[in-house]
Amino acid sequence: MDEYFHPCMIRGDGGRAIRAILDHICNKWTLLVVATLDQDTLRFTDLHQQIPGISQRMLTLTLRHLERDGLVTRVVHAQVPPRVEYTLTAMGRSLLPPALALAGWAMRHVPQIEASRAAYEHRSG
Repeated sequence: MDEYFHPCMIRGDGGRAIRAILDHICNKWTLLVVATLDQDTLRFTDLHQQIPGISQRMLTLTLRHLERDGLVTRVVHAQVPPRVEYTLTAMGRSLLPPALALAGWAMRHVPQIEASRAAYEHRSG
């Protein structure tokens, strides 16, 4: 338990900074946007088409958070209509290995987690 306590206390803020960052990074849309941008620089419309289920508003909010946090670069090309492209920064690319490791862990454990949930629901019934 000690090893988890210390990283949160390093800044002296009780882990608030880490929680705030993880709140942005660990939501389903952020990880899908980052994984999609790993392939290439994309325009908003292309991103929207490649991420099933995301609304335009949620994509806009997610991209703003990623840009604000330094994980995505937004480039506006002066033309009519304006062309806006999004690219992962080096820091954004560095998020991929841990995110893929976590996704892999989830995929490996889906059957066990589903069985545990079913057993819990049966007991709590």
